[in-house]
Amino acid sequence: MRILITGLIFFTFFATQTNAQSKVTAERVDDKIEFRINGNLFTSYILSDYEKYPFFFPVNGPSNASVTSFRNANYPHHSSLFFGCDKVNGGNFWQEGLERGQIISLRADIIETGGDKAVIENECIWKRPGADSPIKDKRKITVTAPSDDKFQIDFEIEMEMLMDVTIEKTNHSLFSGRMDPDLAVINNGTLINAEGESGEEETFGKRSAWMDYYGKRMGKIEGMAIFQHPSNEWFPAPWFTRDYGFFSPTPMYWPENEENTLLKKGETIRLRYRVIIHEGDHLEAKIAEEFEKFKLD
Repeated sequence: MRILITGLIFFTFFATQTNAQSKVTAERVDDKIEFRINGNLFTSYILSDYEKYPFFFPVNGPSNASVTSFRNANYPHHSSLFFGCDKVNGGNFWQEGLERGQIISLRADIIETGGDKAVIENECIWKRPGADSPIKDKRKITVTAPSDDKFQIDFEIEMEMLMDVTIEKTNHSLFSGRMDPDLAVINNGTLINAEGESGEEETFGKRSAWMDYYGKRMGKIEGMAIFQHPSNEWFPAPWFTRDYGFFSPTPMYWPENEENTLLKKGETIRLRYRVIIHEGDHLEAKIAEEFEKFKLD
């Protein structure tokens, strides 16, 4: 009898642990890769040749609504969660207008799917008509679900300079997020950095390892935090922040010489970011503790 009871306890524990582990999948659907957590759409990584650059949308929170917004009349170049840059050798790889510059996906491969994480690799070329391509990049994107109320995107990018590159001072640069209006500071949301400074007035231009943006909707608080890894060039980069819902660690707006960022042909820049989509405020979601884990990865 004791053996039977012990066996049942072990089976129950094992089954509970197995069920608790989220199943994360990646599947190519036309011009995007869909990431699902336990069968539910979490985010799509959009790779269309008709878009300015690859980007994530939606980025669904625990409420199953996107915490990010997909463009608007005032800022049509804010495409949810994305990576781009303006003023690169005279090209614009950020704002609308494909003729000004475009980041094109050359290949996107699903490396891992169906377990506790999904992983893809994506190679892109930066190009514009009448000019040689200044940059080629390789990306590794890993999606996991640490808990039922916390989803995670790890975004790693390696940028290779195909020629000498000059990036003029610009606030339009690198990894960026545009929040859903319901979560913005102007609608009673919260924007807060690792030092506890909040809102655009206190966080704009400040160097910080991470930033969290969250608000209340449908009776729940949820949001999105962006981490910069300590191994990153320019760490911790200062942040460009807006109370209307935009935030980005943006080193190119504060270059050391106050004019431009110069990169040599053959130079490689490696950057790592972690995005945490979470329920609750930054304390309930333990964002500071999550960053400490990221530092060790």
